[in-house]
Amino acid sequence: MNNLETISIDDLDFSKYILFDVRSPKEFEEFHLPNALNLSIFTNDERAEIGTIYKQVSKEAAIERGLEVVGPKLPVLFQKIKTEKEKNPDKKVVIYCARGGLRSKSIAQTMNMIGLQCLQLEGGIRSYRKQIESFFDRYIKTQRQIIVLEGHTGTMKTEILERLQNEGYPVINLEKMAGHKGSIFGRIGEQPSSQKKFESNLFERLKELENSPSLIIESESKRIGRVIVPDFLLEGKYSGTRIHIEVPFHLRVHYICNVYKPLLHKDEIVEAVNKLSKRIPVAVMEDLKDSLQCQNYEKVVSLLLENYYDPKYEYAEQKYESDCVKLHGDSLENIYLKVKKQINRLIV
Repeated sequence: MNNLETISIDDLDFSKYILFDVRSPKEFEEFHLPNALNLSIFTNDERAEIGTIYKQVSKEAAIERGLEVVGPKLPVLFQKIKTEKEKNPDKKVVIYCARGGLRSKSIAQTMNMIGLQCLQLEGGIRSYRKQIESFFDRYIKTQRQIIVLEGHTGTMKTEILERLQNEGYPVINLEKMAGHKGSIFGRIGEQPSSQKKFESNLFERLKELENSPSLIIESESKRIGRVIVPDFLLEGKYSGTRIHIEVPFHLRVHYICNVYKPLLHKDEIVEAVNKLSKRIPVAVMEDLKDSLQCQNYEKVVSLLLENYYDPKYEYAEQKYESDCVKLHGDSLENIYLKVKKQINRLIV
């Protein structure tokens, strides 16, 4: 029972192992290892109950209750692991929990006893968090050229970044990692990331670009939805090389309507507009509500750009002192080609 084989996070290649996370669904949803499958041994409520017993009664009582809960689930857990193993016979199974404690150890040992070879991840997912923190500490010590894509709301920056990344450019798509479009409407149609999940996404991408002397980012604020952007990227926003995109107003309006699909998210859009009521003149707010009632979303977007987003952007832009290259385009394809040409001139 004491000969359980373990593996360290530094030796773990996520693509070469079958990873099972035995924490609760809530813990898994907040943050998990890349490619991991959730194999919760406790529901969210069961975990809370056992945690309360641990704190208020004793560790022994909590373990006893845990055994009562997990025992009947073992056949299902076994079958799930067996099924994945049969799909991937050449891969070893790794079980992990929060800190490499009793949850993962008990499941891995039990599966080994009944014929399914499993490894336990040393230190659990906490070891991965430490790996991320250590990597960020090292990463910020290396100077890199940062190219910043900026422009008013609706200038298709995210679309341009996605195209550049697909062509192999060293793009850090912060909004995609955050699961948020970076405005009060930003979570509409998205699955917002937790801070830990965001940092995991950023870590995995930066590892891919570790040898790249340049990074391309969008100009973002300190907070994107509920996540905080690391300082070393924010500093690059002010000190990096800036490319400012300008496109016709009507094209911005059309693009925003296509991205947010307002007919599919009517209630969320109304809710978001109402949150701006104290920041927009009363007359404009009345016009917005009338336009929402009529489902005239192009007018809604126009009013928001003219009376909130554009003035806000222009105020923020006054903080920049570095020079920037301004590029004008009359279509996505046109402005994308111009941006790519400029980046090819700049990139080291």
